[in-house]
Amino acid sequence: MPPEEGHRVVCHLDELLAARGMTVAALAEAVGVTPVNLSVLKNDRAKAIRFSTLTAICEVLGCEVGELLSVGPAAVVQADRSG
Repeated sequence: MPPEEGHRVVCHLDELLAARGMTVAALAEAVGVTPVNLSVLKNDRAKAIRFSTLTAICEVLGCEVGELLSVGPAAVVQADRSG
């Protein structure tokens, strides 16, 4: 899916889950959201995220917001999403 104009936020949820040996389903249950909602986030298709959800994800994964989300150059984000 092509990125929205001006949207360069990249989610690193896949990497964080892999490093912790955790599944999307397990994280979703621990955070209190649906696996579908987490999939939307991890596939960079989310248009917004509640601070409470962001806080819960970071608490469960033991990470900082900057480890979960980053802002990348437009060319890098486009390549990540198309590949």
